[in-house]
Amino acid sequence: MRNIRWCLLGGVMFGLGWLAGGANPLGQSVSGQDTKVETAADKVVHASRAIKDAADALAAESKYETVTEGVNSFLVLAGGGNGTADLDAGVVDPETFAALYAGAVKKEVKDQLQKDADGRLTYNGNVIRMYSKSRLEKIFAERSKSPVQKPE
Repeated sequence: MRNIRWCLLGGVMFGLGWLAGGANPLGQSVSGQDTKVETAADKVVHASRAIKDAADALAAESKYETVTEGVNSFLVLAGGGNGTADLDAGVVDPETFAALYAGAVKKEVKDQLQKDADGRLTYNGNVIRMYSKSRLEKIFAERSKSPVQKPE
């Protein structure tokens, strides 16, 4: 009889503990991490800021000058470049070339742009061309040496 009472008391205590735990008397609950998941848009913002910072650092070292509005990411990722000198020579990087045709360049450059009889864009009378294939290959070869650019 005595053993039955102890078993019954143990069962009652277990049941009360079960009920008290299920009722959550302290009002606390387990939840997942409260950290924000970074979206693709967030990563683009961070990348844009990093490229802007890199452009500023290159400009401070006189390794970067652009004729485009905003940052020229091609020149930054290439380790620098001089868009003004390139434009004067009539041969520009792909991003500058696109910006020239889109009109996304500084005002003083935009005022000097014209089109020839064939509809090609000119600057100071010279037709503007994109970098040669060999120059682009060289730039991309240099960029691929960066640990960020290596395929996984």
